[in-house]
Amino acid sequence: MKGIIFDFNGTLFWDSQLHYDAWRDFSKKLRGYSFTDEEMRNKMFGHTNEDIIAYAIGKKPSKEMVEKYAKEKERLYREQCLKSPETFKLAHGAVELLDYLKNNNIPRTIATMSEWDNVKFYIDNFHLGKWFDVEKIVYSDGTIPGKPAPDIFEIAAKNIGLNPKDCIVIEDAIAGINSAKSAGIGKIIAIASLEPIEYYENISGLSGIIKDFNEFDKSLFN
Repeated sequence: MKGIIFDFNGTLFWDSQLHYDAWRDFSKKLRGYSFTDEEMRNKMFGHTNEDIIAYAIGKKPSKEMVEKYAKEKERLYREQCLKSPETFKLAHGAVELLDYLKNNNIPRTIATMSEWDNVKFYIDNFHLGKWFDVEKIVYSDGTIPGKPAPDIFEIAAKNIGLNPKDCIVIEDAIAGINSAKSAGIGKIIAIASLEPIEYYENISGLSGIIKDFNEFDKSLFN
């Protein structure tokens, strides 16, 4: 493999529980009762805010509705991040891996369905510019279909000058794994940040499962 593409939420930053909590509150506001665990896995992680709201209300939401609820939910989410400094840090082993990638000039970027306000928040607080060309980060800008559509990983591979088949993708969400498969990614590694390893064992198309970035096999790069 020649390069690597990281999902961000639940991957480089283990914030899945914060998103769980926030979307449980908002799904109850939107439809009167909260998302189930299965709905959270299948309809929330890796999807755009518009897709999540549309699922919750059973129809296409207005642009005004999406903007109102998404901004409110993400603002509360960012406040919760800052209130938990003990967990507001990159995942175990991530800094060491990112340093390795930088020192060895291995092409790399991030492909996240987070919107710009959150991406800017991550760039500033995690100093992502130390390891990534922030102009090459792919995020939900209103034009990219949500995962499991392949577009986000196809764009990310192009941004780092590689064919998808020559890239590794690190993902935690089923929608993201399916997106990477559809994009023709060469190797897909699942990271068990919230779900147990057993959750991923019967998923086809995975090249490996890791508990954190200390377990990432650097020999995958050739």
